[in-house]
Amino acid sequence: SLLQLKLWNKYRVSNIPSLIFIDASTGKVVCRNGLLVIRDDPEGLEFPWGPKPFSEVVAGPLLRNNGQTLDSSALEGSHIGVYFSAHWCPPCRSLTRVLVESYRKIKEAGQKFEILFVSADRSEDSFKQYFSEMPWVAVPYADEARRSRLNRLYGIQGIPTLIVLDPKGEVITRQGRVEVLNDIECREFPWHPKPVLELTDSNAVQLNEGPCLVLFVDSEDDGESEAAKQLIQPIAEKIIAKYKAKEEEA
Repeated sequence: SLLQLKLWNKYRVSNIPSLIFIDASTGKVVCRNGLLVIRDDPEGLEFPWGPKPFSEVVAGPLLRNNGQTLDSSALEGSHIGVYFSAHWCPPCRSLTRVLVESYRKIKEAGQKFEILFVSADRSEDSFKQYFSEMPWVAVPYADEARRSRLNRLYGIQGIPTLIVLDPKGEVITRQGRVEVLNDIECREFPWHPKPVLELTDSNAVQLNEGPCLVLFVDSEDDGESEAAKQLIQPIAEKIIAKYKAKEEEA
């Protein structure tokens, strides 16, 4: 029915079963990953399962691939990429190769940036092999509870996913993968969402995430696409501002 379709679209459900918790008084989503919640907390001890700050969820020791450990408080004051990935997944491996270069460029430009690897590998050995290629930090593989809490916090539905956070731990973009692949030179870092995007192979995935306005222009004429952008930019900015005021994702 139409109502069912509206609910699927409103909550961006892309696979089933899906369980989403909502605050009845405000109508806001409390938690997207309800299935993980009830698996991790069958007794309901953490009810009402609202989002916790990143710093609280990540709290504990982190690893470097040389075996060194450091405390998660070392991340404070940096932009952070929370990287959900696994060696068994080919798109993850190809993104990791690009991300290693991006990470190096951003650090060399003097930016405070750290990446946190949250593994979905199927064994400790596979995790170690994959992590050996990464110059950043990771949640220990054995700490399954913390890895799961991070998955829950961001409602991860597939890998690779790169969530970019500002130094306060607030989400800048959930589309880190698209941003990294579209901006090899990292000129746009930390990748604040643009109101208007040019449609490409790598960002077409966003068409599945909610209502989109697609404007077709004659690509032969460069002036025309610029004029079209000028036309829809203020409309897009207005819509984004409206959602921001409601503290909702646009």
